[in-house]
Amino acid sequence: MIKRLWTDEDGLTTVEYALLLALLIVGAISVWSALGVKIQNAVTAVDSEMGTYIP
Repeated sequence: MIKRLWTDEDGLTTVEYALLLALLIVGAISVWSALGVKIQNAVTAVDSEMGTYIP
């Protein structure tokens, strides 16, 4: 029974798709976080520049 389970590859593609999906999600979260920091810095810079020109 154990030998049969060891050689059974029917569920293997499901596990591979799940791992790929998890990797994509982690990558998307990383990119989203980095992009958010860059946008926040840009908005802060614009805000500070506008503050110097508005009386």
